[in-house]
Amino acid sequence: MRRRPVLSAVLVAAGLALSGCAIVDGDAGDPPTVVVTTNILGDVVENVVGDAADVTTLMKPNADPHSFEISAQEASLMDRADLVVSNGLGLEEGLQQHLDRVADTGVPMFVAGDQIEVIDYSDEDAGGTADPHFWTDPARMVDVVDALETELLDVEGIDRAAVEAGAARYRDRLDELDDEMTAAFATLPADRRALVTNHHVFGYLAERFDFRVLGAAIPGGTTLASPSASDLDGLASAITEAGVPAIFAESSQPDRLVQVLASEAGIDIRVIELFTESLTETGQGAPSYLEMMRANTERIVDGLSA
Repeated sequence: MRRRPVLSAVLVAAGLALSGCAIVDGDAGDPPTVVVTTNILGDVVENVVGDAADVTTLMKPNADPHSFEISAQEASLMDRADLVVSNGLGLEEGLQQHLDRVADTGVPMFVAGDQIEVIDYSDEDAGGTADPHFWTDPARMVDVVDALETELLDVEGIDRAAVEAGAARYRDRLDELDDEMTAAFATLPADRRALVTNHHVFGYLAERFDFRVLGAAIPGGTTLASPSASDLDGLASAITEAGVPAIFAESSQPDRLVQVLASEAGIDIRVIELFTESLTETGQGAPSYLEMMRANTERIVDGLSA
């Protein structure tokens, strides 16, 4: 008879303990899932959310954002995501059908290009279409982070305090980057602030830091196009007239076209590799957005100071 109250008390205590565990587990749950298209934005998102969400970046290091493809499993992951983050402005040409499909199913979408003041390619380059390479201007990336923070705070189950803290930290780092780039480019005289690349990427950087973009070996806004002989001849003439000491090739694209351009110009000119549309593996020079921009700044200043 005396054992029953004791046994009942033990069972009640055990039940409360189990109930408490269930409540804790239920509160913790699985973190939200965020799927990001490009590795540049993937790095930014990871810095903002930290451990508050599981982030999957679809684009592998050293890939071309215009043409990379995804697996069926990755496409399915997009369908189940709590948020899909893309660059927009026509950058992810090979992925657009998946982005359209996911948007049609009602998955929350964040398009970074919708959050910034967009500039267009010049009419002769790409018919006045929007330039998607806004990340070459760190000030515009601050605008992206501001809007991304707001979007993430609406994701169900996310740690809001962690997102707010992560966004504040990363904004500070972007401001530091902007100051560093401003100081570095200020060392270049105005007549040396001229850029020639194998693909149009630096329109936003040029606007922000007062550069001239003389042109690119590949016309238009996509790496999928090919230059004509007249394109190369015209650009060679512009290089000769401007007297630039270096031209730049992207790390994600072969520099053959730029080498040909240098040969066509009939001048002794350096061809310098930049990291522009993709991050790299660790140890290859640009494993993060901030490191990519610092490396490019140093190489541009070095190339145009000679």
